[in-house]
Amino acid sequence: MLDYKSPIPLHYQLRSTIENRIESGQWKPGDRVPSEFELGEEFHISRTTVRQALGDLVNQGLLTRLKGRGTFVSQPRIQQHLTRLTSFTQDMHARGKQPGAKTLQLEVVISPAHISKSLQVELNEPVILLKRLRMADGVPMAVETAFLSHRLCSPLLEEDLSQGSLYELLRRKLKIIPSHASQSLESVLCPRTEAQLLGITKGSPVLSIRRVTYGRDGLPFETVESYYRGDRYIFYAELSINPVS
Repeated sequence: MLDYKSPIPLHYQLRSTIENRIESGQWKPGDRVPSEFELGEEFHISRTTVRQALGDLVNQGLLTRLKGRGTFVSQPRIQQHLTRLTSFTQDMHARGKQPGAKTLQLEVVISPAHISKSLQVELNEPVILLKRLRMADGVPMAVETAFLSHRLCSPLLEEDLSQGSLYELLRRKLKIIPSHASQSLESVLCPRTEAQLLGITKGSPVLSIRRVTYGRDGLPFETVESYYRGDRYIFYAELSINPVS
C-alpha cells in the first residue's frame, strides 16, 4: 500500500509499486494493466495521480499503451553493447532467443553516390542490395538494408540469406572477417514501410543505426542502415574517464 503521510509523492510511490509487481513476475510481459479507474480505486488516489505514474512507466519502456485496448506490460528489451562488433544472430543466441530473417530484397543495383563513398567504390559501380526483416523468436525486431561490395561479395547472390549469420557466411565462404566498424545511432520516427514490417504504427519511435563494416584488410565490405524497434531494444556502452595528466 501507499504511505499517504510520506513526503515521497504518491505518483512516485505508485510507480515503484508497479515496478515491483513487474520485476517480481506478478505482472508478466503482455499482461494488461488495470485501468486508471481500477488503480485509483485500489490505492485510493486520483486518476490524475495514476495517469502520471503510468505515463512515467510508458516513457521508461516498462509499459506500452495500445490505442483502444489499454496499457500492457512491455516485452523485455534486448540489450546490445555499442562497443562490440557482433551479428544479429550472435546477439540473439547470446540471449537465448532464436534468430530469424526474412529476405525482402536481394539484387544487384547501381551504387548511389553516398554508398560509393562508404564502400570506397567507383560511382555507379554495381553493389549488392540486401534488405531483411530480422526476428527473435518469430517477433519482428529490425529492418536492415545493407549494401555490399559486389566485387568482394558476389557469391552471396547464390546463398539463402534467410538463415544463419551473414558475417559467419562471409567468414566461411569468402574469407571476409569483420574487423571493425564505424556506427552512428539516432532516434527517429519510423517510416510507413518499415513500420508495417515491424508491426508498429507509422511514426513510432525507432532506433536508426548506420554502420560501415571493414574487413581485416582495412577495406569496407558493407554499409547498412537498420531500424530497430525502440520498445524492444536498448543499446548501452561502458564508459571510462581518461586519467588526468
